[in-house]
Amino acid sequence: MNTPTSHPFIKWFADITIDDVPLVGGKNASLGEMVRELASQGVKVPDGFAITAEAFRHFIREAQLDERIRATLADLDTHDMANLSERGHAVRQAILSATLPADLQTLIEAAYRQLQGVSTVPLDVAVRSSATAEDLPDASFAGQQETYLNVHGTTALLETCKRCFASLFTDRAISYRVDKGFDHFKVALSIGVQRMVRSDLACSGVMFTIDTESGFRDAVMISAAYGLGENVVQGSVTPDEFLVFKPTLKTGHRPVLQKTVGSKEFKLVYDSGGGKMVKNIPVAPADRARLAITDDEVLELARWACIVEDHYSAKRGQHAPMDLEWAKDGITGELFIVQARPETVQSRKDLDVLESYVLSKRSTVLTSGRSVGAKIATGRVRVIKSAEFIGQFQEGEVLVTDKTDPDWQPIMKKAAGIITNRGGRTCHAAIVSRELGVPAIVGTEHGTEALKDGQMVTVSCAEGDTGFVYESALPFEVQRTDLKALAKPRTKVMMNLANPEEAFALSFIPNDGVGLARMEFIISTYIKIHPLALIDFDKLADTAAKTEIEKLTAGYTDKPQFFVDKLAQGVAMIAAAFYPKEVILRLSDFKTNEYANLIGGKAYEPAEENPMLGFRGASRYYHPRYQAGFALECRAVKKVRDEMGLTNLKLMIPFCRTIEEGIKVQAEMEKHGLKRGQGGLEIYVMCEIPANVILAEEFAELFDGFSIGSNDLTQLILGVDRDSEIVAPIFDERNAAVKSMITRVIATCRAKGRKIGICGQAPSDYPEFAQFLVEQGIDSISLNPDTVLKTTLAILETEDVLKHS
Repeated sequence: MNTPTSHPFIKWFADITIDDVPLVGGKNASLGEMVRELASQGVKVPDGFAITAEAFRHFIREAQLDERIRATLADLDTHDMANLSERGHAVRQAILSATLPADLQTLIEAAYRQLQGVSTVPLDVAVRSSATAEDLPDASFAGQQETYLNVHGTTALLETCKRCFASLFTDRAISYRVDKGFDHFKVALSIGVQRMVRSDLACSGVMFTIDTESGFRDAVMISAAYGLGENVVQGSVTPDEFLVFKPTLKTGHRPVLQKTVGSKEFKLVYDSGGGKMVKNIPVAPADRARLAITDDEVLELARWACIVEDHYSAKRGQHAPMDLEWAKDGITGELFIVQARPETVQSRKDLDVLESYVLSKRSTVLTSGRSVGAKIATGRVRVIKSAEFIGQFQEGEVLVTDKTDPDWQPIMKKAAGIITNRGGRTCHAAIVSRELGVPAIVGTEHGTEALKDGQMVTVSCAEGDTGFVYESALPFEVQRTDLKALAKPRTKVMMNLANPEEAFALSFIPNDGVGLARMEFIISTYIKIHPLALIDFDKLADTAAKTEIEKLTAGYTDKPQFFVDKLAQGVAMIAAAFYPKEVILRLSDFKTNEYANLIGGKAYEPAEENPMLGFRGASRYYHPRYQAGFALECRAVKKVRDEMGLTNLKLMIPFCRTIEEGIKVQAEMEKHGLKRGQGGLEIYVMCEIPANVILAEEFAELFDGFSIGSNDLTQLILGVDRDSEIVAPIFDERNAAVKSMITRVIATCRAKGRKIGICGQAPSDYPEFAQFLVEQGIDSISLNPDTVLKTTLAILETEDVLKHS
């Protein structure tokens, strides 16, 4: 049989382009565009055909439904839930009870048999609604119309097509069109009939070619869960999540920045003999504990995502971030893209205005999960267990539920905040919350139990990837800065950064890179285990520590590799966020008492009277007591630079007391493939001991640059223990002796042609201290993120005075 491409009611994907949205809707137009334009670049899309919008109109006309629908919606009030429900139900019933025209039935059956080919077994297909107003760059219409999976045979296909046509008038679709200003009668529905990918036997998920929370453009975010993809889209499960860095992916590296194991409680599979075509079944605990896809598959999907984004960006003449769905076939092992649409929230963000929400204080954390958006809101809790109770919801309340689907949309737009037990950052609740500008926390697991009706809470999504629900209404402020008005100073303004989760968002603050990335935060927050306890895991005497380590490192038979991977991921997030600007990573600078507090740490650390001046910094790296632990740090850094391609990462040695120590540390680093100058590697030294100033010329021969640690330097110059509240008032970086030493080391570095910056607290606390540093000719000042804008203005003012003096 010839492919019926010429008929206005049926179009094969191979005959469709993105310009055909009015004919086949956004979903089908995008599938056709990818089949035609991107197959040659390796992007795989399952074959299929579109039943056109003209076919829908033909059905409505022939069944004489148009006037009935107009009459039913004449007194529609989308703010009255009962009115909306009654009108929507009446329209859908009218469509479902009508008969498809005979000519349309014949064409659909012929196209289905063409897709089936020579097989005598009825082909299983996915039947997806594709509205002519959906998947546009400024409106997502997320989940507004229905999708049906595992549809077999012509009888089931024809009935499913009617259900799709009826879904143009679901309550949520009607409400959404009214909110967005779309005329119900100018939106038509096309249907995509697509060969099924057997992801019920493998896995599937969603991809965004932009970070969905911060708007960071250089990352691909991938979610994955077992079974068919509806569970991920609807937020029925909390999926695995991956972040991949685009620039070095395109240069042939393997930059998987983050891997997070989701709970993946259920998987959606074929329901053999059932009336619903698909069903959810539990996932085995061992499968839940591991990632659903391999690194190779993550990278392949990310490459395809980049190809799709680059294609649409070229087509539109501007950056066009994409929202894609993918599936893996459990029979063939192949990956496929099954949908692609424009991302509709971050792509419209005004990059010239920096908006940040800041909590003024904190209280008891009631629950936490993945944050969506970066805002803060307060309100009273309303726990709603199922959609039948949504009429109880009042405007301005915080919606707390298990998960949302498109039926919840009419009340989501009234919510101050949204909390769900289940779902990841690509689920329905997350997508709609972003579009509405409502802060949401998804995947809390127990939010509906932890929060009570009427309880006043604060929903904070302004503290990185983790969102927190705090007890009571807490004060917060919203800061907005017009970045267009901010000039760039000669002195480099860099940032001090510890939390990788904040890196993407903080990269939007005007900066020249990261002057101090603190490794200790990553170790204490994401690893939590002493590196030597991982190396000696099999012979650990502490059974409690061993049990805890086993739990944290689930999935790792090679326990030290857990340390390497987690440290590399944390460091890579920071290096990627600011790429290609330099990011200076200070190697571990825990004191012995802090190391001892890590899991399994007490067995390896001496009890010291004054850990501040004891076994810390450079002295540990070459010492037999910690050498093996330092080797893991080096392996992580090498992975970030070599495997991920983030060569903007530079290293800094803390508390290096003597020249001999500097030589020993660099020799130790060389053993692990980190040689100064090789591959552009630069190694800095912290200038935080008087010896570093006094012997600055000698240290300059050994290192590429200096970073002044004003906290320790002040302590050691003035002989003040900064942890002692009795002598604390004497501690002051602005003391003449401290300023004299800083002036001296800056002058030495300039004479020796070495870079010098500062990463201590003083310039963040005292703008006049920053002005002093500029007057001395310092190259860079690294600040806490919340003081960057204020201190930049002070630096510009000082530079202007110096220029005219």
